[in-house]
Amino acid sequence: MSGKILVFAAFCLLAIFIYPQFMQNDSETIIKQTKENPEFAVIWLHGLGADGNDFVPILKSMNFDAVPGIKFIFPYAPMRPITINGGMTMRGWYDIAEMDLAQQQDVEGIKQSAQIIETLIKEQINLGFAPEKIFLAGFSQGGAIALYCGLSLDYPLAGVVALSTYVPIADQIEIKRKPEVFYAHGDYDPIIPIALAQQSREWLLNNEIIPSWHQYPMQHQVVMEEIDLINQWLITRIKIVLGN
Repeated sequence: MSGKILVFAAFCLLAIFIYPQFMQNDSETIIKQTKENPEFAVIWLHGLGADGNDFVPILKSMNFDAVPGIKFIFPYAPMRPITINGGMTMRGWYDIAEMDLAQQQDVEGIKQSAQIIETLIKEQINLGFAPEKIFLAGFSQGGAIALYCGLSLDYPLAGVVALSTYVPIADQIEIKRKPEVFYAHGDYDPIIPIALAQQSREWLLNNEIIPSWHQYPMQHQVVMEEIDLINQWLITRIKIVLGN
């Protein structure tokens, strides 16, 4: 086994001990609100081996007093065997066959997860949220699905937050929308190399989607400076949607 695969396997195995609940078979969705009667919604997708709890704590580091209420939705990915991790079953939005994430991509799994997210979007619309007041956000695998959905689903979303991630199956995406994108990545990411993220950025630019791009001297993670900028970006986007 190569050193890179060992790093990936160690990352996934670590998730088992940090998030033992991900081994459960039930699917859940965690919902948090910044105020009563929220006007906006953020569907936030976790990474491989985590679950909906993963990014809930981030809300404590954000302040949305200046804008209307926001409903944060943290869904759980389905349980599935992950090939690169010896077929171990864990929560994942799609399978990963090898360390080179651009190769042997799980097209079926990606599209299945996109259907899950589209169902969540439709549920929010049925609850009264206008599509232009719905954001998608995600980290790693979750960010890949957020980008895929934001581009391929025909909803005028408020924007997409893509963290430590890449555009999956780019050659198969039929672009229906060109959302605003906040894109952040680490210079030393051992899981999703910065080169792959930069390729994804170029792909977006070539398709006339100009992301708000941010690089940090970090690995496969998020840092406080990044969280602050996400907070500011969401507030700015909300104010633009409201015409302020």
